[in-house]
Amino acid sequence: MRSIAISVLVLACGVANVAHAGGKVLVKTETYPVSGTTSNAIMQSMNRGGPREGLQARAMAATRYDVHWNMNWDKSGGACHLRSATPTLSLTYRFPKLASRVSPDLKQRWDRFMVGVRTHEQVHGKIAQDMANAAQSALTGISNNNDPNCTKSQAEVQRRVKGVYSEYEGRQRGFDAKEHRPGGNVERLVGDFMRG
Repeated sequence: MRSIAISVLVLACGVANVAHAGGKVLVKTETYPVSGTTSNAIMQSMNRGGPREGLQARAMAATRYDVHWNMNWDKSGGACHLRSATPTLSLTYRFPKLASRVSPDLKQRWDRFMVGVRTHEQVHGKIAQDMANAAQSALTGISNNNDPNCTKSQAEVQRRVKGVYSEYEGRQRGFDAKEHRPGGNVERLVGDFMRG
């Protein structure tokens, strides 16, 4: 599961980060407790306490992301030129964390399950990073000779960024559709965890 909040034309702020194609990636990991001494009880705990997906459904894990932009404009002679556009991508992963003691067999199945869950969410994070990089590339060369307040240029930034975001949101949905289809990776992960 993934969710997105995107801000365009907002100054970036943040501390520790990882560089990517001229931008920054800030990564945060959150957990929520799950408990039970059987795989069924643990799944029920995830269904009760997992991240919201829509109005009522819950997911096992989630990736949220948010893009802020630092824009450097050159306004001279009545013209407007975008000199640089630097994205800061904030990624937040939310995972279940086992809060009860379980048998060695169940712990081993839980650990394998969580490797798959983390891998799934990290693909969402990678798609989000690709999106920020593609949006940054799409902004190259924005310039208007008769735009003293940068109104036209900022509108062009919005148009290009929204187009890239839309394309990559389609990729996010496509990835989830593949992973969550009957017989897909998520069904296999859950099935393997529930056996035993």
